[in-house]
Amino acid sequence: SERLFLEMADRLAEDGWKDLGYKYINIDDCWSAKHRDAAGRLVADPERFPRGIKALADYVHTRGLKLGIYADLGTLTCGGYPGTTLDRVKQDAQTFAEWGVDMLKLDGCYSSAKEQAEGYPAMARALNSTGRPIVYSCSWPAYQGGLPPKVNYTILAEVCNLWRNYGDIQDSWDSVLSILDWFFTNQDVLQPAAGPGHWNDPDMLIIGNFGLSYEQSRSQMALWTVMAAPLLMSTDLRSISPSAKEILQNRLMIQINQVRLGIQGRRIVKEKSHIEVYMRPLSQGASALVFFSRRTDMPFLYTTSLAKLHFPEDTVYEVQDVYSGKIISGLKTGDNFSVVINPSGVVMWYLYPSAFPAQ
Repeated sequence: SERLFLEMADRLAEDGWKDLGYKYINIDDCWSAKHRDAAGRLVADPERFPRGIKALADYVHTRGLKLGIYADLGTLTCGGYPGTTLDRVKQDAQTFAEWGVDMLKLDGCYSSAKEQAEGYPAMARALNSTGRPIVYSCSWPAYQGGLPPKVNYTILAEVCNLWRNYGDIQDSWDSVLSILDWFFTNQDVLQPAAGPGHWNDPDMLIIGNFGLSYEQSRSQMALWTVMAAPLLMSTDLRSISPSAKEILQNRLMIQINQVRLGIQGRRIVKEKSHIEVYMRPLSQGASALVFFSRRTDMPFLYTTSLAKLHFPEDTVYEVQDVYSGKIISGLKTGDNFSVVINPSGVVMWYLYPSAFPAQ
């Protein structure tokens, strides 16, 4: 209901979230009335949103935040509410702009591949023609299996700001792992598609809910950051635990996620010991490394070197552990080092060169 979104906006504004960059508060499916009005416009459910979406957007804006909304390119939304058929695209875009909406997620239930191929670019044009800046999140590739030849990532990057490539996340570690496996098995296709203004979206952060342990929560945050994923939380900020809040508000983590260079990371090592290493290049020769354990038994001592991870020779790095804050100074590319990784946990490093090899 309206009250939920008003209270979440207050929490975002007052509990430090907004200052870290969590600025969009997004309404999902089922917000609308079951029927359009006499003029064919979408209207909010009058009982749950008695003052309408514009009043909610206005309040969200007074708190220095932005409002996102959900629609579906089809006869119905996934939840069975009025969809946006091709003849309604312009009208609905205009409605959202008039309400002061700042982001649109356009789902794809109850539509054909042909309708999606026409409708997703049509909505991009319609949103742009409103004159209001509206971030555009597409579910288009997810409905086409997420991979070429059915999905053309070059066209997608021109049409959408972010897109769902894969199925919905559930509140479970198995679900997180299935997303991770799909994204990194297909990283040669997916990684080049991402960049500033056009992002792969592996779906929401479920940290703070019920399905993830503390270690698994830290892992999702680190792995989503290395994927250059949009950080969209899905949890109740009125009752979030201090430990979940600490993970989601990790300042260095968010700075790494938001690096303007916008390159998505890759899995660079997959060991028989069930340890994996992920690397994301950052600005000015810096990098983020994630050491991830798929083990379920006990903490694992993993030994390697930056040389084995294909870092440039003869470079010296400063290292900061993203979670503990611990600093390692003067790490040379050839030096062996060890990290202790908890079961289904991560160690995440931020590395930046303190000395380059003599040119």
